[in-house]
Amino acid sequence: MSLSYYQLSVPVFLRSLNNLSKWLDKAVEHATDNGTTIDELLQARLAPDMYTLTGQIQAASDASKLCTARLAGVTPPSYSDTETTLEQLRERIANTQAFIRSVTPEQYEANAGKTVTLKTPSQEMIFSQQDYLLNFAVPNFYFHLTTAYDILRHNGVAIGKLDFLGGI
Repeated sequence: MSLSYYQLSVPVFLRSLNNLSKWLDKAVEHATDNGTTIDELLQARLAPDMYTLTGQIQAASDASKLCTARLAGVTPPSYSDTETTLEQLRERIANTQAFIRSVTPEQYEANAGKTVTLKTPSQEMIFSQQDYLLNFAVPNFYFHLTTAYDILRHNGVAIGKLDFLGGI
């Protein structure tokens, strides 16, 4: 049995973004119960040179939508990265999920075999779709997702491994 790139990405991203939304519910509970504000949590970071929780959520959103778009050969939605409130971040997550859901396995298949080129200010990287998905996009998504989780845990939010994994 073989798995398609669609099967290896779309359900993974949707499930994890759903889990992220649930962590934010618990973050609100934590802030309410502990005399802090959700805004303080959104601005928290693990180290001075790392993104805030808001930035990690934005980066996870970008990683999942860009991977989906690149593998399906479609144009991704553009988000301005100006979210400052929990409600705006929830909307971004929901919009990302809606975009990912809109892409079909047939779009992935129609784009199969093409390379993925990423350009940064310092380099250009060219990947096969398999290498892009397995060695760049999914690890990058999980890096930002895990860092968001770690920021919440570090700040006392009661989430654990089963929250990260979601309903299995």
